[in-house]
Amino acid sequence: MFELFYYGLQQDLKLLCVAPVLCLLFRAVFIALYGPYHSLSGQWRKFYHCFRYGFWWGMDWNAYVLAVSAAFVSLPGAFFPAWFEAGDTIRVRGLLVYLAVLYTAFVGKLIYYYHYRDIYNKLLWLGRNADKKNLLDIFFRQNHGALILLGYIPFLAACSFLTRLWLATPVLSYPAFDSDLARYGFNAVVVVAVVIFFYFCRFGGTLKHADKPEWDEIPEIVKQDVFLAKATVDDLVALEMVWQRPLSDLLRHSDEEAAPVIDPVMPLPDWRARPQPLDAFARTAAGARIPAPRHVFFLLAESYGQAPLDEPYASLHLADGGKRFLADPHTFTLRHFLSAGLISQPSLTSLLLGIYDAGLEFNESEAFWKAGLPTSLPVQMKALGYRSVFWYGGGLNWGSLQHFLPAAGFDAAYGAPDFCPEKAPRTWLGVYDHVFLEEAGRRIRQTDDGRPVLHLLYTTSYHGPYTIPVREYGYVPETVMPEAPAAVRQDRTVQKRLGTYWYADQALFRFIGEMAALYPDSLFLVTGDHAMRVLPFECGINGKDGPDLRERIADFFAIRHPALRPEMFAQNTIGGHMNLLPTLIELIAPAGFRYLSLFPPLTEKIGHVVTPHHWLTGTHIGAFDDDECQPIDGAAGRVATPPEFLAERDAWCELSGWIGRHPETLTVRRQT
Repeated sequence: MFELFYYGLQQDLKLLCVAPVLCLLFRAVFIALYGPYHSLSGQWRKFYHCFRYGFWWGMDWNAYVLAVSAAFVSLPGAFFPAWFEAGDTIRVRGLLVYLAVLYTAFVGKLIYYYHYRDIYNKLLWLGRNADKKNLLDIFFRQNHGALILLGYIPFLAACSFLTRLWLATPVLSYPAFDSDLARYGFNAVVVVAVVIFFYFCRFGGTLKHADKPEWDEIPEIVKQDVFLAKATVDDLVALEMVWQRPLSDLLRHSDEEAAPVIDPVMPLPDWRARPQPLDAFARTAAGARIPAPRHVFFLLAESYGQAPLDEPYASLHLADGGKRFLADPHTFTLRHFLSAGLISQPSLTSLLLGIYDAGLEFNESEAFWKAGLPTSLPVQMKALGYRSVFWYGGGLNWGSLQHFLPAAGFDAAYGAPDFCPEKAPRTWLGVYDHVFLEEAGRRIRQTDDGRPVLHLLYTTSYHGPYTIPVREYGYVPETVMPEAPAAVRQDRTVQKRLGTYWYADQALFRFIGEMAALYPDSLFLVTGDHAMRVLPFECGINGKDGPDLRERIADFFAIRHPALRPEMFAQNTIGGHMNLLPTLIELIAPAGFRYLSLFPPLTEKIGHVVTPHHWLTGTHIGAFDDDECQPIDGAAGRVATPPEFLAERDAWCELSGWIGRHPETLTVRRQT
């Protein structure tokens, strides 16, 4: 009986080898596709440790192949000869299920990295409320979803064929023993050895659970290379890390735990005794810098980052509309500017509420559908006599905006599918920008009754899968970017992305030009919701393999009014989304006007900017999650993340958690 178990165990050990080899190949493919390496010369030691450490870390999951096969195939096969005879077939079929999971996780990571330049991270938690139709559209039309699905067939067929060949190799014969004692002793040694070997693999090449591989213990030579450190993490391990770090931790903290964390950013020591902690952030306006405009246009452009406007990429002419806007002597801009969030929803929510969303998805909370915050943009503009109207290129069902916006204080909100022509061209996310903005402009003119109004317009078109037929709207690479490298102009996949950005830029600033001509005293505030991949580094643009940190995350920001002068902005060179609300108020509010803002206006000197994800000074930019930092001019070198920035990041997030745990502090009731 044990002889059959002994032979089965050897097959199980063979089976154990398959998944780690496949993970090794997946890691190599990922590095080859996305890694910034032209040559491995002089880097062998770094790559060796990447693959070595990744192998053992991946065994956290892969070791279960041995345990499952031994428990469900070899052990019953020792008692039932028919099960033993079918053992290899059962093993292969079971393994193929696991390999299909690995394949799914791997191609998912390739797609995820393509869009977010990161392996699986906590943004996955935000996907549960994403537009599923848009995700499917991106998967099939941008990321070759049909090919990926068809790929299961040859992948599993090849795995089945090779695994069967491997299992067909000879096994060691069961030794002959002269006594029952020796045979039982050998059997016991085999069982104990297999159990120990399983835990040795499961714990990453050690028998101590405390020494298991983890992110903090990645070899230093590997971790110095941010990309390679991420490549070290197997896909199921990365998903497990995300699962273990849900976004709702802040809502589970007690007030006693949170208060000391919040204290460093609170301007008043008695904030805990106040009914509304945000009241501690009261400010008094110094007096209007410009005549109060009758129209304020706040343009929030989907994925409109700063990098395409930078001089090294001028030959691409992707953002000529934005550059014309910046050329106006009454436009003020910052080239180093941080978004409030990594993706659209937290950026928008933070901008509107005046506090960081911090991954809490306030827009999806029913409490925030019934009441808002006194720090919110439309609430404070109402105190200045402005109506607030929200115009969105998509449907208001996205992010539960139809519930959230009225509670945040907007007097009216419109989704483009509801007010644009029924057959208006659209992506899954929204109506094409030029159609949306033209129709919004027409309705703004029709409804203008002379009262002061804030129009917040949020576009959607620069978003995957980049299906807009941009040639029909004037985008011809040979005409738009004749000086660009041929590799850029001839790459069809790249051109779909670049053309969509060019189109969105043209539509946005054409609208601004039309409104400026119609309402010349208007104030225009323009920013992106976040930065996104645009520049064609895969084609070697500017001799670079990829963006530096600033090029990856710096958002666009500019503000224009006929009375604006540069000296109004305290010689600032940096800023962020959360500085915009107080800046707007300080520009137009009368002296003595009381308002609430957690952050200073750009009319005061800004020494640093801290968001839940990044930090920025006049010389450096950093990312908290990766402990990555670089000079903002793109030069080589790094500094450590200042500990006071970590404390500030934690404080802002804890304050948001405090608000989320106390819906009774939402003192501004929904508009009826």
